[in-house]
Amino acid sequence: MRRTLIGAVTTAAVLLAAGCSTRSDDDAGPGRAATPAVSHSGPASSDFGTLKNVCGPDGAKPTNVQGVSANKIQVGVLTDMGFTKNSEFVDAAKVFTSWCNDAGGINGRDIVPVTRDTKLMEVRQRVLEACKADFALVGGGAGLDSLGVRDRLKCLLPAFPAQSSQIGAVGSDLQANASGAPPGYFQYAGFYTWLMKEKYPASAQKVGTIAGDAPVTKVMAAEYKDAVGGLGGKVSYSDLYPASGVSDWTPYAQAIKKNGVKGLVFLGDYVSLSKLEQALTNIGYTPDWIDANSNAYGPAFLQLAGPALAQQHNYADLFGTVPLENADHSPATQQVIDLFKRYAPGKQVTYPALRAFSAWLLFATAARDCATLTRKCAYDNAMKNTSWTAGGLQAPFDLTSKVPAKCYLVVEATAKGWKEADFKPDDGDFRCDAPAYKYKGDYGEPVTLADVGESMADVT
Repeated sequence: MRRTLIGAVTTAAVLLAAGCSTRSDDDAGPGRAATPAVSHSGPASSDFGTLKNVCGPDGAKPTNVQGVSANKIQVGVLTDMGFTKNSEFVDAAKVFTSWCNDAGGINGRDIVPVTRDTKLMEVRQRVLEACKADFALVGGGAGLDSLGVRDRLKCLLPAFPAQSSQIGAVGSDLQANASGAPPGYFQYAGFYTWLMKEKYPASAQKVGTIAGDAPVTKVMAAEYKDAVGGLGGKVSYSDLYPASGVSDWTPYAQAIKKNGVKGLVFLGDYVSLSKLEQALTNIGYTPDWIDANSNAYGPAFLQLAGPALAQQHNYADLFGTVPLENADHSPATQQVIDLFKRYAPGKQVTYPALRAFSAWLLFATAARDCATLTRKCAYDNAMKNTSWTAGGLQAPFDLTSKVPAKCYLVVEATAKGWKEADFKPDDGDFRCDAPAYKYKGDYGEPVTLADVGESMADVT
């Protein structure tokens, strides 16, 4: 989702100042294959969670489509890892394709993932490379993804992203997103309704926002102010922190205390958030809640925040994805963990990796069901899903719907680790009563095929 890429889009200076090198130091260059073209380590089950026969050895028919040969399907994986050093999309691609290829591939064709490393700013270059060689873009994401949307649509390249970030990309044409609010809607309406009306009703009129001083996050701050107001709250304090970084967060903490902020929305990297929370703790101030966002979900934030977690109340909405902490009763989540241990030992399973797995499963099942594999067939098959759960990794999602999904899941960061919050789930792991909040303001539109002179009739 958009906020899981905040660490990148707040601008390069913010990340460099924060030293945001977190999960991996791997650096696959642009165009480098994430796995060998054929890498079989032995028989594998073809089922994933509740999904049956996701991959298998038989059924491929000849096709004359870019990226597809008699025994291979080449797809691109967008990532900012050359800049962020986060290899989670590449790791997920390696794990999924290794498992699928061991099970027989997609109707007998091995999936060959090619890393398209944008290094943050080279989105157009990587998309243009994918336009010349790949069947589709699958299981990845880029913080500045809108830079490549027009090129992707001009070359009629389908996308099955793990995450979509900027306004031009969110909801853009020829994109099958396994979960996400349609453009123009606030995707965390359920989460904020719970925070402001149930868990901490006294916080509703005292919400504060702090955002990185960059165009993307400034727009997001405006969207949050719009949504908080529309859901019955009020943003009574807002501030920006400089792209060059902050050496001392104490003045920000003092401003939060002075303005009586009871609910804090932080739109920036979790390294900076951890420092702000340490400053808040040092001056003895504790807001009712802090929306740390899903970018912070993982062990790195816990380690950086340290003792502050005993005082500050951090929450994150995982938008209907089962958290790793619930793997004991989620076979699909446990299966991802087990597959990582087999195919990428030592690599961390992250929230973006779970999102990537959902995207890969959506792509694989859509491609599998094509009598003759074409881009149009794979995209159309994916977009027919009205209750996509990725085999149990997430709450049901209707790809045909024009309104947001109703299900959400909230986790809380504590001194003992992340855990499910007491948000009163009413459907298994999820709570499914989120209202649909449509922004009152105009924050831009996604790019369409018509914008580049094309249409779905041109997709083959």
